[in-house]
Amino acid sequence: MLILLPPSESKRAATRGKPLDLNALSHPALTTRREQILRALQTLCRDDPATAIEILDLGPTQFDLVVGNTHLDAAPAAAASSVYTGVLYASLDYPSLNGQDLRRANRRLAIVSALFGLVRPTDRIVAYRLSGSARLPGIGPLPRFWREAVSEEIGTAPGVVVDMLSSPYASMVRLPASALTIKVWQQDAGRPRTAVSHFNKATKGELARLLATVTPEPRTAQQVLSVLRAAGWRAELDGSRLDVWMRG
Repeated sequence: MLILLPPSESKRAATRGKPLDLNALSHPALTTRREQILRALQTLCRDDPATAIEILDLGPTQFDLVVGNTHLDAAPAAAASSVYTGVLYASLDYPSLNGQDLRRANRRLAIVSALFGLVRPTDRIVAYRLSGSARLPGIGPLPRFWREAVSEEIGTAPGVVVDMLSSPYASMVRLPASALTIKVWQQDAGRPRTAVSHFNKATKGELARLLATVTPEPRTAQQVLSVLRAAGWRAELDGSRLDVWMRG
């Protein structure tokens, strides 16, 4: 099983440690593209900060993020599980995992990243500012830049691929035919269902934790459905989509 998560816009920068080493990251087939995009991002932020603010969709008080991007190759690196923060990752609560649960989560979880393509929770990365919807000079639209290479890496995963990606990270991936996309809904009594917005990330964090640690490992869409239902979730399969209703 491979569970695809989006990154978070909010990130926690390491204050000390060894600098970023692209050659040490998982999925080494992506190293050359990582080097290209890192170089393009640093050059943009160093040589044309005004344009960088526009491309990175920053406000006038966020210039420090542009400056931070110029030093990414020398900044201290930390595990992706601690760099990515935000609602989904708070709900996933990765730091509380230990023992076999931790080992299973490290094997099953992967994060689609605008800068690194695809990383695992233990990969040591740096805090950066770059959205999957950005278009970098010399690189072009990031979904087009990453899609083929990232999709090849995902295609080698055994078992079912569970897609919890948000836009635009979903457009960076061409999912295998057997993949399962999670859609979160809410429904009040007597009313039609509606897509969840505010609590979407928190719910996906809970689901990711469950699927990342459950045994035996689900290997088909039907087995994923059974795991969720056994844990008390209302869930239904609709082709390649797994509809899940928010609790409470």
